[in-house]
Amino acid sequence: MMRWLSFVWIGALRFLGEGRLQTGFIVGGITIGVAVIVFMSAMLAGLEANFIKRVLTSQAQIQLLPPNQIARPLRNGSSEIEDAIVQRPSQRVISIDQWQAIAHRMEALPAVRAVAASMTGSALAIRGDASRSVSVVGIQPESYLKVVRLSDYIVAGQLRLTSDDILIGTDLARDLGASLGDKIIVSSNGGARRTLTVTALFDLGNKGANQRNTYVALRTAQSLLGVLGGVTEIGLTINNIYDAENIAREIESSNAVEADSWIKTNAQFFTAVQAQKYTNTLIRLFVGLSVAFGIAAVLVVSVIQRSKDIGILRAMGATRGQILRLFLLQGGLLGFAGSLGGSVLGAAALVYWHSMARQADGSELFPLIIEPSLFVATALLATLTGVAAAMAPALRASRLDPVEAIRG
Repeated sequence: MMRWLSFVWIGALRFLGEGRLQTGFIVGGITIGVAVIVFMSAMLAGLEANFIKRVLTSQAQIQLLPPNQIARPLRNGSSEIEDAIVQRPSQRVISIDQWQAIAHRMEALPAVRAVAASMTGSALAIRGDASRSVSVVGIQPESYLKVVRLSDYIVAGQLRLTSDDILIGTDLARDLGASLGDKIIVSSNGGARRTLTVTALFDLGNKGANQRNTYVALRTAQSLLGVLGGVTEIGLTINNIYDAENIAREIESSNAVEADSWIKTNAQFFTAVQAQKYTNTLIRLFVGLSVAFGIAAVLVVSVIQRSKDIGILRAMGATRGQILRLFLLQGGLLGFAGSLGGSVLGAAALVYWHSMARQADGSELFPLIIEPSLFVATALLATLTGVAAAMAPALRASRLDPVEAIRG
């Protein structure tokens, strides 16, 4: 097989084969470094996917709300202002002004993928002697499910919402002693009352949300809250979730609404994800540097040990370019070989950790995401790192004077 290889390949493979111990150590070091990179990158991708699933499928990525209501001081019939303490008014349930026009404008935006209007307000859920304060969310399932994947959280019953139906959380159902098919009286602050049938139970993964959130048909919520034909929120799903804050600010500047992005409403979670990304980047950087210095150190020693061999090769007609490529090839081969072993080791460690790491309820801590592109990128990065690390030793080897190298 060697006869079909070029001089550069033959020389690189023989140099690596003669220093088996050094080659083994550096390949082992690269393997561990690549395994760390693969493991950390894949685990972070899984944690990020789990975060997005937990947060962004249970709420709109951008929420458009009515502007805050403010109190204005009264004038005494002239240009003078009455000297009085102006207190902030309580925030009544009001509709977004001209919400249909705003919703149509949002649907026309290239960055927006789905739009859903809803009505939200407080009420009292009553069953027998038990009563609980709840948040009533009126929705149109055909549009709302494109923004909030409520169907993913249904644990019993079916997502059916006629004018007399209601969906409640598992914790609220336990507090009220209710189950599928039971009747619940929902009473609003304005005195409106409706008797609704429980058609489904959901579990949002949060006890507070399960105790408070309820879902009814949009017309039912409008009737209960006394805001006929109105909505209190327009939810948006966008193409790039990390552009949510910029898009929200643009919408707020051109429409009479308050726009809240998921980044703003989940600031702590977003900060945690960003911190994980920065940490992972730093880990990969330092691992890459350690791998590069290891390869460079081994090849420098190889140049010193093989000075006479290099001199003989130069005396036999090998050009400086061939000697340069020979050592660059060694660095690339070391990086590539280590990347293969590291990818296998990192994937195996990830699978093992995924099977062992569990949440309190026994479910997986993070989804197992193994993308082929990760291994391709890691192999390419390790190979390029090996070539870059071999540059200085390769230049030194190519510049050796044949006569001085042979004399030692």
